[in-house]
Amino acid sequence: MNFFNTNIINRRKIAQILLFSLFISPMVTAQAQEFLQRSPDADAWVKQELRKLSKRERIAQLMVIRLSERKGKEVVFYDKEVLQYLKKYNIGSVCLFQGNSPQQALVLNKLQAKAKNPLLVCIDGETGLGMRFGDVKPFPDQLTIGAVPDAVIAYKVGRAIAEQCKRAGIHVDYAPVVDINNNPLNPVINFRSLGEDKYKVAGFGVQIMKGMQDGGVMACAKHFPGHGDVAVDSHLDLPVINKSVPALDSLELYPFREMVKAGVGSMMVAHLYIPSIDATENQATSLSRKNVTGLLRNQLGYKGLTFTDALEMKGVAKFYPQGEAAVQSIIAGNDMLCLPGDVKGSIKKVRKAIRKDKLSWDDLNEKVERVLYAKFNLGANSFNPIDTVNIAADLNKDVSSLKREVYENAITLLKASDEALLSLSTSKRIAYVGIGISAENQFGRMLKEEYKTDCYYFDYAADAGRLETIQQSLQGKYDVIITGLHNYKKYPANNFGISATAIEFLRRLGENANTINFVFGNPYAIKNFNSAKNIIACYEDDALMQEAAVRFLKGKIAAKGKLPVTVSADLPYGSGMDSRKLKVVSPETVGLSSKMLGRIDSVALDAIAKGATPGAVVLVARKGKIAFERAYGTMNTDRKEAVSSETIYDLASVTKISATTLSVMKLYEEGKLDLNKTLGDYLSWTKGSDKANLKIRDILLHQAGLVSFIPFYRETLEKSGKPKAGAYSSTRDKVYSVRVADNMYMPAARIDSMYNKILSSKLGPANKYVYSDNDFIFLGKIVEQITGKDLDQYTRNAFYLPLGMYTTTFKPLEHFPLNQIAPTENEKYFRLQQLRGDVHDPGAAMFGGVAGHAGLFSNASDLAKLYTLLLNGGELNGIKLLKKETIDYFTGYHSEISRRGLGFDKPEKDNKDPKTAYPCWSASPQTYGHTGFTGIGVWADPKYDLLYIFLSNRVCPDGENNKLLSMSVRGKIHELIYQSLLNKNQ
Repeated sequence: MNFFNTNIINRRKIAQILLFSLFISPMVTAQAQEFLQRSPDADAWVKQELRKLSKRERIAQLMVIRLSERKGKEVVFYDKEVLQYLKKYNIGSVCLFQGNSPQQALVLNKLQAKAKNPLLVCIDGETGLGMRFGDVKPFPDQLTIGAVPDAVIAYKVGRAIAEQCKRAGIHVDYAPVVDINNNPLNPVINFRSLGEDKYKVAGFGVQIMKGMQDGGVMACAKHFPGHGDVAVDSHLDLPVINKSVPALDSLELYPFREMVKAGVGSMMVAHLYIPSIDATENQATSLSRKNVTGLLRNQLGYKGLTFTDALEMKGVAKFYPQGEAAVQSIIAGNDMLCLPGDVKGSIKKVRKAIRKDKLSWDDLNEKVERVLYAKFNLGANSFNPIDTVNIAADLNKDVSSLKREVYENAITLLKASDEALLSLSTSKRIAYVGIGISAENQFGRMLKEEYKTDCYYFDYAADAGRLETIQQSLQGKYDVIITGLHNYKKYPANNFGISATAIEFLRRLGENANTINFVFGNPYAIKNFNSAKNIIACYEDDALMQEAAVRFLKGKIAAKGKLPVTVSADLPYGSGMDSRKLKVVSPETVGLSSKMLGRIDSVALDAIAKGATPGAVVLVARKGKIAFERAYGTMNTDRKEAVSSETIYDLASVTKISATTLSVMKLYEEGKLDLNKTLGDYLSWTKGSDKANLKIRDILLHQAGLVSFIPFYRETLEKSGKPKAGAYSSTRDKVYSVRVADNMYMPAARIDSMYNKILSSKLGPANKYVYSDNDFIFLGKIVEQITGKDLDQYTRNAFYLPLGMYTTTFKPLEHFPLNQIAPTENEKYFRLQQLRGDVHDPGAAMFGGVAGHAGLFSNASDLAKLYTLLLNGGELNGIKLLKKETIDYFTGYHSEISRRGLGFDKPEKDNKDPKTAYPCWSASPQTYGHTGFTGIGVWADPKYDLLYIFLSNRVCPDGENNKLLSMSVRGKIHELIYQSLLNKNQ
């Protein structure tokens, strides 16, 4: 009988999944391409323009022509030639290269004024317009961006690039590069990539793309299907990748798939020879129908524009004459032919291919329509001349400030023999050895100003005699030696141009524990001296990065970066020390027993073995120092991904104290929030309801009478489990703008109905304890009302960033790679998918991932900073955020009918029985904290200056798993921590 019932349940779940997929899958295949959207106005314009184009002009609409290039020291513009192409063939697009911004603007103004059909203006600008324009500074390389911890910065760069493009009359930027650089010797991608990790490349690439497209500029993901694992430059020859399709699918294709899902406007197809995709001899992927139409269009479902990589590159031109390359690219399924060279010959060969039935006019017209819709939606249909007044200043206005932000977040502390060494005292005798330079640079200049440093220079032409001379001058004379590796090449050929003598010098100096090595450039070069005791990767070599390095030495900024590529066996991808992390010490240093804490292992491993959770992280801190931090198990029950101390977890209800209560405390302390006032005093929209008179104090104590929770999602489903018509969309747009889960968006208008649902819910009696999510949903809205900021933005800027809590955030997918975030439930009743990076709580999900009761994510060490601040009386590392009196007040007992503090959970007042004690038998009455539904526990005990954090995802994959609770895993570990105290009086 039990077996029969189980099967009925399983069949019901399967039926729900099938019904949901039937509802949502047609929308998945029709990707949201905002720049190809159809509308009555767009339809009318495209129809009109298409009617005006002759057959040869329709072919020319698919061509992107070079506007300029550098020849020697001179920049040559081809405006006269392009003007002839416009008059004769009505070409569709131009690509900007070298020249200064006023020149580019004047030429574009002239060409657009003469164009019968407006030009689509493109640029190959991965680092913004500064990559091409001589009078504009470039943004940082993508590899530098790949070192920063937070993808929000990648979004900012994308948005700033869009603003540059809009100012300069550019519609499409061939960026970002989403190739995975999994070959350190790559001669063409390398530092242009975001790194070697597919999740970080995808996540950061998507954010750059979103920044660009939110700014009204079409992004272009390149180079499909992945140019990272090559040792040949496709500008010079055709690179070969001998990988199977499954291998490509598991790695190289991943970022492109994510870009498709995210709605990237265009893709650039690479010149690669991949026999497993198409074995036609010497046929580049850009010319392969199996690659462009079969793989990109049909299998990945891509609906946007496709550009070929430049057809003038030898990877194609070596095997196909220019006209032949163009026609084969169109047959393959591409829309736009980038730099086809022979325009006349290409048009003739395309027409010939149509006559021979290799192409059809229907196919070609479909491509032309796509291009025209792009022009309309990008605003190219109405030309406004580019204003040349102050154009260079306008294009440069955000570059330096944003570069500084990237640099200060990218600096990566790879090795440190003694952290005290990195906090330089002005009383120390310091020498600076600039390697690769022969004269003073900004780094040396600032070191002299700050520390009265003696400077020595050793360029790559220097010989062994110079090495010995400098080394003798350094011998026994200085407390600290700082080296700076400068002025080396970005690509790996000839060991980046670093001389063997310079490498030998770096190795000798690096062996000394008092030498600090700064590497200003491509981090792959560190392999030459990775045995050094102290290494800081700085990624780029300009004055701003050198200034950031000095700020780091002075302690003005922390090292936040992580190595985006593997340098050596002992410096793998992800290496990097958090210089703001709480100090890690041996347990005995802070009065704890290592032996007793070691018993935590058996409890955690037993929990994993018995299926209570797939993995966990346990952190114990005392007196402001981490005495124990260990990761156990895996992310999921498939055991494919190991948990690490860096793993980010869904904190569930710990959000209530770590975000909402914290904010309430701050506003209370500032006199902006009165606990004796009511909801109606702060939220006018509650007036007229029976909720308006509820006191803030009672809400914090969960005794205001609000119901425990409301399953908002049920109203969006039919009885069968199928979503109601119009409830969700698989793609985001202006109406369906609230992300609920992957490929699942809700209309923003529904949020108002959710608040109304709370307002109309039945109100229970006052002075009765009912733990309620709705209490904190209201409190979160009060914080937003008072501060004028969304809860996630207020908490991030007021608390998390000042404390260096870089992983503590709402909506973590906007900040971190997917593989850094632990999955939660494989949900079968609402979102019908494996949740990872989207908040587990369904109500918080429907509020867009940000709510007062749930939605916060963090790793253990960052969360420890917040609770160490509270244990320290509101101060950490010289940063004062709260008063001790405020903390003591909120964390004390405040109810006659429950154990609660104001927002905080506390031990039971009668905690005498070890078997039923909560959170554990030895916790003092001063203890405060909270637990979370997903398997979280945070407890701080001021009596012993003791902090315990337990992070897990016990709801993965089965949300009904209650073993963590029934086995008392969190409580057992908590009690072991108290038993480890060597002297409870100290």
